[in-house]
Amino acid sequence: MSLTVAGVDPSRRHELALADERVEYSWAELDPLLNRAANALAALPFGEDRRVAVFAPNSAEAVIAYVACLEAGISSVPVSFHLTPGEAAYIFEDSGAVAILVGPETAEAGLAAAKEAGVGTVIGWRCEPREGLIAWEDWVAAASDAEPPSDRAPLPHLHYTSGTTGRPKATETPPQYFPHAETVAELADVLRSRLTPSPAIVVGPLYHTGPLGQARNVFIGVALIVVEHFDAEKVLALIERHRVAGSVMVPTHFQRLLALPEEVRARYDISSVERLAHTGAACPRSVKQAMIEWFGPVLVEAYGGTEAGTTTFITSQEWLERPGSVGKALPPFQTVIIGDDGEELPAGSVGQVYFRDTSGHGIVYRGDPEKTAAAHIAPGVFTLGEMGYVDDDGYLFITDRVSDMIVSGGVNIYPAEAEQVLIRHPKVADIAVVGAPNAEMGEEARALVIPVDPADPPT
Repeated sequence: MSLTVAGVDPSRRHELALADERVEYSWAELDPLLNRAANALAALPFGEDRRVAVFAPNSAEAVIAYVACLEAGISSVPVSFHLTPGEAAYIFEDSGAVAILVGPETAEAGLAAAKEAGVGTVIGWRCEPREGLIAWEDWVAAASDAEPPSDRAPLPHLHYTSGTTGRPKATETPPQYFPHAETVAELADVLRSRLTPSPAIVVGPLYHTGPLGQARNVFIGVALIVVEHFDAEKVLALIERHRVAGSVMVPTHFQRLLALPEEVRARYDISSVERLAHTGAACPRSVKQAMIEWFGPVLVEAYGGTEAGTTTFITSQEWLERPGSVGKALPPFQTVIIGDDGEELPAGSVGQVYFRDTSGHGIVYRGDPEKTAAAHIAPGVFTLGEMGYVDDDGYLFITDRVSDMIVSGGVNIYPAEAEQVLIRHPKVADIAVVGAPNAEMGEEARALVIPVDPADPPT
């Protein structure tokens, strides 16, 4: 990476660029390190598919690996570090990865999985020496620190999601993540035009699309703080210390932050936060309302899926005017609600939520044509498997997942609606409403409750 390509002003050379709990890099230090990592990765013996799997928890090295893959024109394959060796081996083999990158926590499992998958190159950072493991630090140091060619094509990440056969299925990062960019240099220009270089903090695992997309922005001069294990007070302290402007979280992060005592929350200055995105799961209205009251109207919600990316988007102000909405469709998508008869429904009517991709791409599950076909009702018109409706202004409201709907006495019951009410109880920490067999009604709704205090459950 050249500092010029990244958009880093020479006056920022000695400012913080990347940090985790053990190490901090300035831009002047990170620049040659990224160059070496990209050049080392580019020299791997690739076949037709230029893929490298990253099987490691959050760390500065993991961010460097992902960004270096982007610069080197390599498709990275994020793999959950919670997987067993057998589960990871399937992804290694199916993806065609020629090398596996691991951390000390996953070195043993990574070596076993690589052996099972027939992958001969395993590279690990901060690892104890062991047979078959290449030391990342030595491997990167031996490579050239010359700037990698910026005319390489940026390749999408290859993510894995659940499949119809029980095996995860691959889906590439959607095209809009690499907009109008045929080269790495062009991608840098596009991203830089959309973002400011204010510091960001990554709190979710990098194998998820939201945190990974955020980490990628180091590539254009956005300083990044990487959290390995989420701790609510620690995150507040890091926001204050580094004057963090943005982050991507899930509702669970919000709930843990809100669970801090008021005196702890008041201890930290969070006024630097300009944008706090949330995604990944439905956010209880009471939780989102409390976060907006605390952080201010800086929350934005990105709704979508790994297969499609962000399909709808909503700001705090829009949400306060339409509580519960996940927003309006973003280009190239249009929201379509389909009834049981396959016909499009009018505003206000609940049906299955579909998105029309005006680019015609739709979503693709690699190696699973049946799942790909089942997700579409027409070319480029796909569903993520949820129920909902749009209002007269085109704002989408999700009522439930198709597979979660309960049919009791011929009446459709949407668990999410009941959950939104029950989660407001002060003694409820979390809740799930599920269907249970009922001899008379077919199904009945039952609530599974996690109390705030097990000794004092809600009644």
